[in-house]
Amino acid sequence: MLLGTWNLENLYRPGGPYGPKDKAAYETKLASLTAVITELDPALLGVQEVGEPGALEDLAGMLDGDWHLALSAHPDGRGIRVGFLSRTELRVVADTTAFPAKLRPVQEDDSGEGVSQAGRGFLAVATETGAGPLTVAVSHLKSKLLSYPGGRFVPKDEGERARFGAYALYRRAAEAAALRALADELLAGEGRTRDVAVLGDMNDEVLAATTQILLGPPGSEFGTPGFDRPDKGDAVRLWDVAPLIPADQRYSRVNAGRRELIDHILVSHHLAHRIAEAGTGLPGVQPPRLPSVGPDPAERRDAPGSDHAPVWVRIG
Repeated sequence: MLLGTWNLENLYRPGGPYGPKDKAAYETKLASLTAVITELDPALLGVQEVGEPGALEDLAGMLDGDWHLALSAHPDGRGIRVGFLSRTELRVVADTTAFPAKLRPVQEDDSGEGVSQAGRGFLAVATETGAGPLTVAVSHLKSKLLSYPGGRFVPKDEGERARFGAYALYRRAAEAAALRALADELLAGEGRTRDVAVLGDMNDEVLAATTQILLGPPGSEFGTPGFDRPDKGDAVRLWDVAPLIPADQRYSRVNAGRRELIDHILVSHHLAHRIAEAGTGLPGVQPPRLPSVGPDPAERRDAPGSDHAPVWVRIG
């Protein structure tokens, strides 16, 4: 079984302010996404940047076979949200933007006002696989690509750039804490026996503090001496599969010419011991060929495909 995550990049129907300008560009994008998903052949794929539910339905309609869809009811201000494409039926077990009860609001702009919920919903589903039940949460944390008052992507000065970079980091850290709280609910202290995965566009790399929040108790990661040594943290810990991805494939986006792995799959103890393979892009293909993105996401509204590569694991 292949489990994956993919940021579809501005999946809107044509004619709106954010998606393709015309039908031809939209159809080209759908065809490109369809080709990748068909080759990837996932059993369950978490997706991000679904701008309109109808657009995901259009995409599913171009895929062979029957697909089940689930979408968060909590989009951001541009209408983008997370969801799933699945070969098996899905049962939604959580769809939330809530921060943990003890986490206070964080500042998001120069007004000083705070936000007390995630900008986009975290969606968790349960499904039955050939190897038993599987619970998966998908997320899309606050972006590192900064925007400024009035819809600007360029700051007035370096002071504004630094402040808004800090605001974005505050928010991404708070959202990571909220996602970890959801993971705690899904694991329920039974990670040694329960198959749980948390995946999505985390908008930061493996060693970033925000990503590390998601792991839970320290002491055991893939490739460390503690991995094969049971400890009490195994019941609630999550393992990032990044070390299992071949080094030359260990990126999912290219930002200003720099390769970054910002899309992640984290798995429970029980699931970690069932992973046969991990990668980015398409299985058996050379490292992903991705465009280098800049600070203005609107520049790619008519671009085919996505600026992210899928990240996936094959589970035995």
